[in-house]
Amino acid sequence: MKKLAILFVLALEIAVCGCGGNTTSSTSTPTTSTNGNWEAQLINGTGQASLLNFVVSFSVNNTGPLDITGFSFFNAGSCFQTGTDAETESGTATLSTTNAGTVSGPFTLTVTAAGTGTALALTGTISGTSNGTTTTTGTLSGGSVVGTWTLKPGSGADSSCTEVTDGTFIMCQGATTCTPTGAAAVDAIEKF
Repeated sequence: MKKLAILFVLALEIAVCGCGGNTTSSTSTPTTSTNGNWEAQLINGTGQASLLNFVVSFSVNNTGPLDITGFSFFNAGSCFQTGTDAETESGTATLSTTNAGTVSGPFTLTVTAAGTGTALALTGTISGTSNGTTTTTGTLSGGSVVGTWTLKPGSGADSSCTEVTDGTFIMCQGATTCTPTGAAAVDAIEKF
């Protein structure tokens, strides 16, 4: 009888352990992508550094480096030259998406003047909404980026281009103005 009881307990343990292996995970989250033009308005610059508003065209899928396909200052002033290959751009974004379709994540963009080494650096939070599901990649809409910017004139920069260490900015997806979404973006815009 003891042997039968041991076999029964062993069979019960195998059955219980086997059931644990068939659980499904509900940790899948939607993915989001974006592409197109974004217009940036920089605040708190003085002199020539107050002229650095720009439009940038990029794409990113969920997370990673920005694939920048176009960039243009509206008026670069003396801080940046205008024209082909006058500057280089690079950046990253993370489009973290909730199951409710809310998007929020870190964003960086750096613009460096080819001739002088002058560097414009933006750091902020990208936000918006997504129509993605756990099985389809969504598209970001109503996107905005809010954060801070700095300007470090390079060794060959014009003397009228002054350093900025405490600028703020808002960048809007496909529009000249926008309203930031999400708690982090609203908190950041209130600091303006």
